[in-house]
Amino acid sequence: MAAEEKPTASVWTRPRRPQREQLTREQIVAAAVELLDQEGTEALSMRKLGSRLNAAATSLYRHVANRDELIQLVVDDVYGELEPPATADPSQWRAAVTRIATDLRAMTLRHPWIAPELGQVGLVHIGPNAMRMSSGLLAQFEAAGFPTAEKDQAAGTLTAYVIGIATSEAAYLSAIARSGKTEQEWVADLRPAFDKASQDHPRLRDGDSAQQDVHPQQLRDDAFSYGLDRVLDGLAARLDA
Repeated sequence: MAAEEKPTASVWTRPRRPQREQLTREQIVAAAVELLDQEGTEALSMRKLGSRLNAAATSLYRHVANRDELIQLVVDDVYGELEPPATADPSQWRAAVTRIATDLRAMTLRHPWIAPELGQVGLVHIGPNAMRMSSGLLAQFEAAGFPTAEKDQAAGTLTAYVIGIATSEAAYLSAIARSGKTEQEWVADLRPAFDKASQDHPRLRDGDSAQQDVHPQQLRDDAFSYGLDRVLDGLAARLDA
């Protein structure tokens, strides 16, 4: 078979191997998520993961073909933390979509390593938990009244906004974590440099002055909510049109 005709390999598109040993796929995935949360994607290797599980790397390869397949599994496992609304109420679509978006952002900030993975498309998103979440989101836009041809685009627009801002936040929070400081300490230490750099930019100083007494996490939450509301305002306007 020519290279261009070969189907793309995925952990989701081949039969799962029979279980013949004590180490399970679920144990491997749980350990991988723990390692990723602690050390990030750069630290993830089959050898290191095997050491955590007191197993040889070859034991892991009986469950996953390679590191890429493992990433597919851990991404979908984390998607399992999301719980789409059980029903789609036309009168409550905006509240339901807001909750999904808020939960997706919170999930990304709990697991900062996942942010770049969420920016990918295709096979990494066809695990059962990701499919359930995507289907639940589409159900809300369908209930709202978006036509079939547009509900996918509406869901994609919302997801792109959430992933975009959460990726930026995750990178920012990871940098702070590496510094060993709290977010408040980090912002306070940065302020003198910002004040000096913004001397010739009064618009920047004015905006910063109004926010100095607000906890930085609250500022991030407010910024996310503002952007989410504007995205939903635009989508709601499509329905009115």
